[in-house]
Amino acid sequence: MSALPTAARRALTSRGIHTQAALPRSTSYTTAIRRIHHRTIVSNAAAPAYTQDADRSFENEIFVPPTRPNLPTTEFSDRMAAIKQAKPFSEFLTDNFHRQHNYLRISVTERCNLRCLYCMPEEGIDLSPPSHLLTTEEILHLAKLFVSQGVTKIRLTGGEPTVRKDIVELITELGKLKAVGLKELAMTTNGISLARKLPQMVEGGLTALNLSLDTLDEFKFQFMTRRKGLSNVLKSIDTALSLNIQPLKVNCVVMNKLNVDEIPSFLAMTKDQPIEVRFIEYMPFTGNKWESGKMITYQEMLDRIRKSHPDLHKVQDHKNDTSKTYQIPGYKGKLGFITSMTHNFCGTCNRLRITSDGNIKVCLFDNAEVSLRDLMRAEGGMGPGGEKKLLEVIGVAVKGKKEKHAGLGELESMPNRPMILIGNGYQRRLPSKTTSSIPLYLLSSPYVRQSIRAYSTSRIPSQPVITNNSKEATPAQKLTHVLPSGAAYMVPIHEKAITTRTAKAVSTIKFSNPTAVELIRSNSNKKGDVLSISRIAGIMAAKKTSEIIPLCHPISLSKVQVNLRVADDVNGAIEIMTIVTCDGKTGVEMEALTAAMGAALTVYDMCKAVDKGIVIEGTRVVEKVGGKSGDWREEGWIEWSEV
Repeated sequence: MSALPTAARRALTSRGIHTQAALPRSTSYTTAIRRIHHRTIVSNAAAPAYTQDADRSFENEIFVPPTRPNLPTTEFSDRMAAIKQAKPFSEFLTDNFHRQHNYLRISVTERCNLRCLYCMPEEGIDLSPPSHLLTTEEILHLAKLFVSQGVTKIRLTGGEPTVRKDIVELITELGKLKAVGLKELAMTTNGISLARKLPQMVEGGLTALNLSLDTLDEFKFQFMTRRKGLSNVLKSIDTALSLNIQPLKVNCVVMNKLNVDEIPSFLAMTKDQPIEVRFIEYMPFTGNKWESGKMITYQEMLDRIRKSHPDLHKVQDHKNDTSKTYQIPGYKGKLGFITSMTHNFCGTCNRLRITSDGNIKVCLFDNAEVSLRDLMRAEGGMGPGGEKKLLEVIGVAVKGKKEKHAGLGELESMPNRPMILIGNGYQRRLPSKTTSSIPLYLLSSPYVRQSIRAYSTSRIPSQPVITNNSKEATPAQKLTHVLPSGAAYMVPIHEKAITTRTAKAVSTIKFSNPTAVELIRSNSNKKGDVLSISRIAGIMAAKKTSEIIPLCHPISLSKVQVNLRVADDVNGAIEIMTIVTCDGKTGVEMEALTAAMGAALTVYDMCKAVDKGIVIEGTRVVEKVGGKSGDWREEGWIEWSEV
């Protein structure tokens, strides 16, 4: 339009806006109206709510909104101040797929008073030294930092959080963060020792509760948890109901031929009480002997329930819910399904995890972990400068989060922490394809690079790859029996295939004078036949390997051969070669080495009376056949037969 309508021009002029200076001639009528409205809202000057030119048609009427809502002055001022101070969601907690992580799960202990089948390996776990675990001060420091960046929900997990001595005091301190943005403080617990502490926790700020309960049968409870205590859990549920804790959820891991028949009993819990029972697909974690035949899928559970409750209907889920929620008409409570195995909810994931030893874990089914504890314990780590470093490292971890976790086929065999070490819930160096997507301003920080450390990954071979009869180690190697904390770790073998494996090891005993060899050749040693006794000692040592080496699995040996021969040297020497074979899931390098050392130490013991300078050297594996890492042989080594 070439000119503005008269009413529009008047409205602009009344606000001190001269149309020739403020707007180009080509400005349309609609655009002018919008600009008038915008300037009216921003302006604090009084203006009529409605202006009309009686001589004009409806299109020339101008509607001017009030300068502010009809609210009391103080309430309006508070709202305007909040809008003015509002900040965009933290870049550090936003990943490359635009997921904003406002939910933090903190594991406050590795310890637990139960030994659940799906959570704790049968052989137990190696607990981290107390010095490796986060202190109360460190937990609070991290919680405050995350809340300052937009986290609105914190959940305490374990192990079992209630076994932590200062759990009530910790909840009380965390509850104070509600004054600076925290909206929900929750806890996941097995309920064994919860009831007496719960009133104090609620008073301190606890707002939500998840209880883990997989059976309502006392006998099954003892079998599944390897402990007694069902009555304690039920008492904790009653206490939570009496305190009106909402939401109150009961988590049930459903397993075939174990507790799937109890689904109707759990549904009955929701009839008269505001409880949400959530049925969880059985998930694989290191040491829980996961098998696909044990898992009941969400769809199978849903089909079972609909046979008795055909009127079951879907309830609207919240944006970041992990469960698919349903309700039976007339029931006070609800039921849900956590479908991590068959229908992931990665697209709306807003969760981050802090392990009890201070690592940030961005996905339950990802081995990537970054240490925050080490940064906090560095000089100045708890000060303002340290917070900046922490945020940059957190940013690296979050930016490295994948779009979704592995599928069912990969999860079955993917190594991970045992569930209890992740955080009673639903847990290396970041791979190059991940770090390539991290902003350069984060990667440029030296302490970001130094803070990323390895845990374990199925993509890195557990043994060197041997080709062309020579040992060529892969670029990325790791210690298979050591956790990031430094604690010893027994590698699980339950999923390995049974194969025939053979290993050969050698060792050499060198003497400082010729006396020992002369006695051995003439069989004149006072302690007896050195070679024969040492051979027997080597065989016995191979069979006792798992008792001598703490982290070795006991295996059934099908062959142990120990050869000894007198070799030429300045003062003579004894060479040992051992050959050990088994049909199993692991071995047999350690058995071959133990046999060689057992024989060598026996030679030493029998000859030390005549030679104080005996040296044992060159003990090593020289050949290995079978097993996952493949066949290899030391270059240049030639097998010999006993002379």
